Amino acid sequence: MEQAKNKNLTGWYAVGIMTVAYMFSYIDRQIISLMVGPIREDLGISDSGFSLLVGLAFALFYTVLGIPIGRLADASNRRNIIAIGIAFWSLATAACGLARTFGQLFVARVAVGVGEAALSPAAYSMLADMFSPKKLGRAIGIYSSGVFIGIGLSFIVGAYLVTALEANGGLSLPLFGHLKPWQATFVIVGAPGLIVALLMLTVPEPVRARSTVTSMPVRQVLGFAVRHYKVYALHFVGFAMITLVFNGIMAWAAEYFIRIHEIPRADIGPKLGIIAAIFGGTGIICGGLFCDWLSNRGHTDAPIKAGLAGTVMLLPFAIAAPLVGNPSFSLMLFAPLLFFVSFPFGPAAAGLQMVTPPRMRAQMSAVYLFVVNLTGIGFGGTAVALITDFVFHDDMMLHWSMALVAAIGGVLAILLLALAQKPFRRTISELDHDTSASGD
Repeated sequence: MEQAKNKNLTGWYAVGIMTVAYMFSYIDRQIISLMVGPIREDLGISDSGFSLLVGLAFALFYTVLGIPIGRLADASNRRNIIAIGIAFWSLATAACGLARTFGQLFVARVAVGVGEAALSPAAYSMLADMFSPKKLGRAIGIYSSGVFIGIGLSFIVGAYLVTALEANGGLSLPLFGHLKPWQATFVIVGAPGLIVALLMLTVPEPVRARSTVTSMPVRQVLGFAVRHYKVYALHFVGFAMITLVFNGIMAWAAEYFIRIHEIPRADIGPKLGIIAAIFGGTGIICGGLFCDWLSNRGHTDAPIKAGLAGTVMLLPFAIAAPLVGNPSFSLMLFAPLLFFVSFPFGPAAAGLQMVTPPRMRAQMSAVYLFVVNLTGIGFGGTAVALITDFVFHDDMMLHWSMALVAAIGGVLAILLLALAQKPFRRTISELDHDTSASGD
């Protein structure tokens, strides 16, 4: 009894530290979206050029390196991989502040993505070994809440930092010289991540399911994925469409209020940040709890059902929020928008662990993150910018571009997740049969 209690406490301690790490990862990746105007002006770029810094630069290696890092995590110490990744992306964030050209900032953003690629594949695998299937949804939901707490803090901290630094004319550092306000912001927010990296080293590496520390051979991983291609394809692309909506809106949310409604950065940053932290964080936890509630009532496709329910509720708010003429009402609509856009992400991660054998979980998680992040991070913000620049040819049509991307992505997500339910149930049934036959 005492051993089970200690294991439970250790599991929730790990959830806490990894949630903080996830929070810092999103502060470091998202804070750039609050500085569209200053960066565009200093670097002389358009919305499309800026969107490459927000999306493609970060997603390029974040998505590609996630797969080999996932394979490494299936065969070695996951805790250490995460700690090294945190330290790397924190230093890379600070390096963004030392960039003085578009090319330098692009490379630094690539480096941020390289470091952050180490976190979630290893974290998902660790949590799956720390919690039973009936508790996994809430554990991953709490971990995933770091996304929205981080986004919220990026808006709040970024608004105050940029405003204060603009009032002081920037920041001067030994060796590096004078930094403009947006540059100094990157340096300041990157440094604390090194402390989080040290805290991660206090988390014990869990014993893996089936007492193995060797990853499944690539041929077997590919064979399993091909045999179950329907569930993986529909799961990956369905949730990727939700990520597209999420990134398309959040990459431009602050700039939408600044540009369309002429609200100062110092005013809209904290408001958006509070909404994102409270409603986004609550939504992702509620999604995990709802998934567990369905699972406890015998729904073997609980993660897909939970994701589908959240997306159906999301769609009208995602379309309406940027199109409302009254800025106060528009801001109010961002609350349910962020609640429901976050709702599916916990179930998405939990569901993937449920339909994947233990020795390939980190690898399949990396492939999942490759698909959803290349689509969402790599193209979500850019899709909005491309429509603004090349369809409407007008910066002041940004809100229509956001609504259009939300409508297309939301409808596709609903259709794909509805189709995913049957193959998901079938895969769960096959894995349960295999486990029973092997005596595990």
